[in-house]
Amino acid sequence: MGKDLYESKEKAKALFEEANDILKFKITDVMFTGTADEQKQTQVTQPAIFVHSVAVALCNDTFKPEMVAGHSLGEFSALVANKTLSFADGLVLVSKRAMAMQKACEQNPSTMAAILGLDDKIVEEICASIDEVVVAANYNCPGQLVISGSIKGIEIACEKMKAAGAKRALPLQVGGAFHSPLMEPAREELADAIKATKFSSPICPVYQNVTAMPSSDVEVIKANLIAQLTAPVRWTQSVQQMVQDGAKVFIECGPGKVLQGLVKKISPGVEATRL
Repeated sequence: MGKDLYESKEKAKALFEEANDILKFKITDVMFTGTADEQKQTQVTQPAIFVHSVAVALCNDTFKPEMVAGHSLGEFSALVANKTLSFADGLVLVSKRAMAMQKACEQNPSTMAAILGLDDKIVEEICASIDEVVVAANYNCPGQLVISGSIKGIEIACEKMKAAGAKRALPLQVGGAFHSPLMEPAREELADAIKATKFSSPICPVYQNVTAMPSSDVEVIKANLIAQLTAPVRWTQSVQQMVQDGAKVFIECGPGKVLQGLVKKISPGVEATRL
């Protein structure tokens, strides 16, 4: 992951080496030659995705975003791309976020599930009907919503979703109930780190997960970033709002192409590509 970028661009190499120094271990070794299990370690996964995504964006001189957005963790990369956060500060926050989320997962064993082929409102109503912590967590695209909550709650919800006509209700192999009230301990820990970090005025608005609306005010951006850990990722709504505000070309920066696919499902008329 990221090895070609490291070897082909001096600027990217410098960012990767800076990441090694900041994290105090060679994340490049795990990214380039580590096993799948090693790459899934909490202290590796989120920083690795962040470093790769930011390197892609910052190493392309023609990349001049007019608006930015990121899915969950990707919001931190977006805030580096629009100059709100420095690379170093963003990486420190991402590392602290990962460790805080891991601790929250250990405190409250929990999980998530993907619900396919069911209207968002029906999913929300079923979640609300269950006497356990179960909430809508990721609004990925129409007909694809991820729910998050206690293990028992997700089991009950999956059965109810299937009975309501869902094409699939698939439990996910994740460490915990991200973007749910069960992440409250992590939210509190991350809040302190965010409040102590320098945020600069962005060069363009960021469409934040929590509100799906554009933000340029630093204090609003901070508040929404803190709230993100326990609130749903409104990706569908964010893309719809960006299109309404004039977005015609979406460029994905990072190791994959999942978001391109989601954007095309949300708004089939726009162009979605990768950098």
